[in-house]
Amino acid sequence: MIRSLRPLAWLPSLVLPVLFPLLLLLPLGLFAPGAAWAAPAQEAVLAGGCFWCLEHDLESLPGVLDAESGYSGGTVTQPTYGQVSAGGTGHQEVVRVRFDPARLSYASLLRSYWRNIDPLDGGGQFCDRGSSYRPVIFTSGPEQQTQAQASRLAAAAELGRPAGSLLVQIKPLTRVWPAEGYHQNYAERNSVKYNYYRWACGRDRRLDAVWGKRARSGTAWVSSRKS
Repeated sequence: MIRSLRPLAWLPSLVLPVLFPLLLLLPLGLFAPGAAWAAPAQEAVLAGGCFWCLEHDLESLPGVLDAESGYSGGTVTQPTYGQVSAGGTGHQEVVRVRFDPARLSYASLLRSYWRNIDPLDGGGQFCDRGSSYRPVIFTSGPEQQTQAQASRLAAAAELGRPAGSLLVQIKPLTRVWPAEGYHQNYAERNSVKYNYYRWACGRDRRLDAVWGKRARSGTAWVSSRKS
């Protein structure tokens, strides 16, 4: 038995020089704040009228990883833009926002969302009318549901209005269907057409009228717009 093991006696002299540096690095890998320990990205699905505009408004927020235009809330599978805009499918134009929760909380993202929509209009948004343009927060799970409800109360307090006067729906998310490719990043790829549409639609003028100096901002909530 002893003699049979002796041919392996040379292994430590060859293996240890290779393993020792790896053993030294192991604790660093375990405790370093690397990607393996980073919180996974989260998603929010929000409807606020034209998805070209809402995508453009939210994708530049610090902590947002990407934003994608799509359709949600309806019953038709793989809906097209023509079907949704014609009505009858039950979908809204939405933006699916993927964000880093270590840099941007869901609550902060919702605050920016509210300040980029007209929460007093449940029949559409700005010049775009109809159910497909109505504002909706689609929630994934009870935590998002709770935070969405809290954001409604905070928005109402800032505007000095009862929460019931804010016509943004809060609904459980079922599925998001990506919009056609030509809708994605529309503001960047078609800046002249986009800027004219946004101006003609009166989006920013109405946001200023509703939110005042806090329009399009992510600053902390206040109890009243006048304070």
